This record gives sequence, structure tokens and C-alpha cells, in this order.
Amino acid sequence: MLKQLILSAGVLLMPMTVQTACSQAPTTERVDLTYAAEHAVNSVVYIKVTTNAKVQSVPYRSPFDDFFSEFFGQAPGQQRERQIQTPKRSGAGSGVILTEDGYIVTNNHVVAEADELLVKLNDNREFKARIIGLDETTDLALIKIEADDLPAIKVGDSSKASLGEWVLAIGNPFGLTGTVTAGVVSAKARTLNATGGIESFIQTDAAINPGNSGGALVNAKGELIGINAMLYSRTGSFSGYGFAIPTSIMQRVVDDLRNFGNVQRAVLGVQYQVVADYVEQQKERGKELDLGTVNGIYVVAVTPESSADDAEIKEGDVITHIDKMEITKSGELQEALATHRPGDKVKVTYLRDKKVSTVTVTLKNAQGTTEVLSKVDQDKMGIALEELSARDKQALNLTHGLVVKHLREGKMKQAGIVKGLILLQVNDRQLRTVADWEEAVKQANLSTDRVLWIRAKTQSGLNKSFTVELGDDK
Repeated sequence: MLKQLILSAGVLLMPMTVQTACSQAPTTERVDLTYAAEHAVNSVVYIKVTTNAKVQSVPYRSPFDDFFSEFFGQAPGQQRERQIQTPKRSGAGSGVILTEDGYIVTNNHVVAEADELLVKLNDNREFKARIIGLDETTDLALIKIEADDLPAIKVGDSSKASLGEWVLAIGNPFGLTGTVTAGVVSAKARTLNATGGIESFIQTDAAINPGNSGGALVNAKGELIGINAMLYSRTGSFSGYGFAIPTSIMQRVVDDLRNFGNVQRAVLGVQYQVVADYVEQQKERGKELDLGTVNGIYVVAVTPESSADDAEIKEGDVITHIDKMEITKSGELQEALATHRPGDKVKVTYLRDKKVSTVTVTLKNAQGTTEVLSKVDQDKMGIALEELSARDKQALNLTHGLVVKHLREGKMKQAGIVKGLILLQVNDRQLRTVADWEEAVKQANLSTDRVLWIRAKTQSGLNKSFTVELGDDK
């Protein structure tokens, strides 16, 4: 944690310990952070997020339902629904200007639920913004404002950041715009298992608080090396642990969102454990292992027809390097893969029976191909949906559903969907709102088979099922 702040002649200075080449006592130098602060602060923006009031259907059961059900001809335990209106909500976060013409990176969790976005620059100018793309897996988002000659930040190489290196966190904590805090790089490639997605965080003790999300982590040169994403705290406020998404991951995600609308994510096709964790687990079972190394990634299983399978990587191998990057923990493997697209070739070094081998691997996507995965064009689906009214739900004894209001040529009509049909479920997702449908299509497009398995019901109560393939039309 930051213990000392030295002001000298109005210049913000931080003490830095430097070890000399010989074994002498360390000397103390000072690193000037004012240059970084002054050059980067104008590249960080305040993002106001507005979510409009919405009417939602909520299932409920009265404690008296079972008691009185026989008098009203209802089945015991029958679930009912009621309409509730969520209030209009406002929130705020931070973002970083990447280009002079208005592309801004922020966190997915800052803008994902936004109906309106307002961006305020450090010079107090305000602009409406639109979402270009979202990536829940890395918690990154790209938005755009219409402006020119903006103060774009210089993007640095996060892989070159060193432990103990001074950094600044810039953002808008608690609405305090343009706030700069200082600390050091506390750890790299940190995995928290907090997002369920790709995690290889830069850990810092620079203060990060609510409102800092989406802001900049910069080095002493004022170069962006991370996007502040979360803090670890038992109180909800900063307690010494902040985490930023490294620019090595950010740049690939942002480029893909801008060029393709979604992320072209490369996967190796292995299930794995960190070697130290695997060895410890086996010890607890009474097994002593000698894998030839105490560092690396132990391959637990290989997905058939995956990149790893094609390269003949086997269960029991220990991956130690991707290209020249040493892999000692999960975060490093995730980061190494996140910098590549499907079709890229990487050299994977591994141990098998304590012998070192290196193989060239052509990376694939989750669908097992190297093709560009396009964002699903909802217009090409050829369908317009509307939430089922409370009256229709009651009449048809349904708790949820979307009714097909309009239909034209497209994938849905080709699959046999007709006007008036009630869509109940897509894959594993129940359809209560149009947003549920859009999310179900999005997730299916990113899945292995890219198929919509649709459960539906006719207005007369007959059950129907359909399959819609999302692959590109040939």
C-alpha cells in the first residue's frame, strides 16, 4: 500500500528503490509521475449510463394457492405471474479514448445494460455515445462518440510492465472526475475466478473505487497498460487490491469488435490445471508425481478435433511455453491465447515423460474452424417478436413466451416458423423478453454447433419444435 507522498517544488514525486549491480545497500531515486498524470488524464472520460424503466413479468406463488386451488379448479402448486415496473436507473463509470475520432474502451459491466450513454470529457464537453461491441468474456466494451481531434491515449505494452513498477489509476471514483491515484504493479497474470471468463489481471495497490471501472492504468510514461476493472474488498471500497485488464488482451478485443462486431477468439482445446495445484491434489490422494517440472500447465484432457488434438498434444503433457512466453499459471496461458485469432500459428513447448518437445499449432475457434465468425444480423433472421400479454398468458396457461408478430424471408421462415407462433425457449434460455431472444441468438452463435433449438406452442396449445442453423448461407 502507498505509504508516502512527497511534494517537491509543486512536482509530484514518488520514492523508488533501485538495486545497484554490486551487493551494496540500495540507493533511492525519485520518479516523476506528473508527466504521466498530465498527459493521460485528458484521455479518460466520464460515462453516464441510463437504463430506462421496464415492465417485467415475475413468477410468484401465494402461500394460499394450494389451500384454495381445489375451489377454483387450479392444479396445486401452479405458478402465476405479475407485472412489475423497474425504476429508471442511472450509473457511472470511466472510459479511455483510443482514437482521435472517438473510439473509447470501457468495461462491459459499465455499459451492457445501457439504454442511453453520455460521455463527458475532461474539458467538460459532452457527447452522446453508441455501443460498437461488447465482450462479456473479457469484460471489455467499445463505444463511439462523434468528435474529432480528441486526446487519444498512447497504448503501451503491458507485457513489459515489471513488478514494483510505479503506475497511476485514472478514473472517476464516486463521481470525482479526473481522479489520479498512484501505486505499483503488485502482481501480473492474476486469476480471481470472479468473472467466469478470461482473466489475466494486472494487480495494483493504486486506489480503485466504484466509478473507476473502465478507467486507465498507465505507466510512468503515461502509456496505457491496463483497463481498471474491479477491486477486491470486504467493504465495497478500496482496501489495497485493484485489478486491471492488460492491454495485450484489450487491443485484440477492441480490434475485433471494431472490425467484426464480435471477438474472434482462439482456443487451444485443452482442459488443464496448474502443475503445482495438480501435484498437490495427487499428494492428497497418496500419489507422488515427478513431472520433470514444478511449473507449467498440466493437460487434463484434450478436446477431439481441436487445435491441440491436431498437434497431437496428449493428456498428461505439461505446457511450459507459448512461443517465447513462459507459462507457469492459468492467467498466462489465457493471456497468451487471447492475443491471437483463429488461424494464427503458435509454437507450443511441452514436457512428455520429462522430455521437451515443441510443436507448431494452428489455433481454431470454439466451432473448430479458422473462419471469421460474423456477428448474427438480426434483420436476416426475418422475425419481429413481442412479449406475450398477461391476458394471453392466462388464457394459454403460460408463464412466459414471445409471440411472432411479423415474419419475412429469412432463416426463421425457412425453418417453418409462422406468424402467431409463441416461442417459449431457445436452447437452455427461457424467453421472457425480446432481450432474452437476442442474447440466446448471440450465445448460440458463439457456441460449438451454432444452432438454435426452439421450443414453441401454437395459439391452440400444440407443442412445436424447430432447429435453425446460424452458419453462413452458402
